[in-house]
Amino acid sequence: MMHHRSSTKVAISGAAGNIGYALLPLIASGYVFGDTVPIELRLLEIPHALKSLTGVKMELEDSAYPCLSNVLCTADPLEAFDNADCIILVGGFPRKKGMARNDLIQANTKIFTEMGAAIDEVASPNVKVLVVANPANTNCLVALNEASNIPTKNFCALSFLDHQRAKAQIAKRLGVSTARVKNVIIWGNHSETQYPDPLTDGYCIRDDGSEIPLVSLLKNDIEWVTNDFISIVQNRGKS
Repeated sequence: MMHHRSSTKVAISGAAGNIGYALLPLIASGYVFGDTVPIELRLLEIPHALKSLTGVKMELEDSAYPCLSNVLCTADPLEAFDNADCIILVGGFPRKKGMARNDLIQANTKIFTEMGAAIDEVASPNVKVLVVANPANTNCLVALNEASNIPTKNFCALSFLDHQRAKAQIAKRLGVSTARVKNVIIWGNHSETQYPDPLTDGYCIRDDGSEIPLVSLLKNDIEWVTNDFISIVQNRGKS
């Protein structure tokens, strides 16, 4: 007798965009949740993008991913998030040329208030929520404040890009591979007020495999670390 495992319900907002398009195959293939876990995808988009979303659904179906049990396309967050186990909020108000991240907050507050309320109303009480849309930390806070039934620890904001930007600048300054630079920290919000910190716990791996603290390597370059470096990372998204 075959025993069918219940599907993990994964909802993704902004699923027809470039990030969603890159993310969906990783989830459908089993790369994210494991190749033995059936996945039911709930794809959420604004109404005028539903036609494009239908094309995405067709590609997913035609790829015949063995883990993919079903694909739902909708413009209704209540339908997308219904009993969802994992929600990835990619969709948000796009950043326009010359626009600071803080300028996005007002535009995105309405969107993430709606997302949080829908999550609170219909998602699984154990749902895990990842906010990708920028400014990610603020959008995450707006959403979790609307979802009083969901533990705060279940919400996470993705600010990995800031970390990678900081790591790349340190590696470039030291003339080493980025793979050798470890434990760079980003403090604060995903905005121009963020504080990239390579000195508190950062280190570099030497040729012999030993570790040397970045504070030692950069001790004669503190002016750059505390001025140009911070400014470069904070404003990199404007470039």
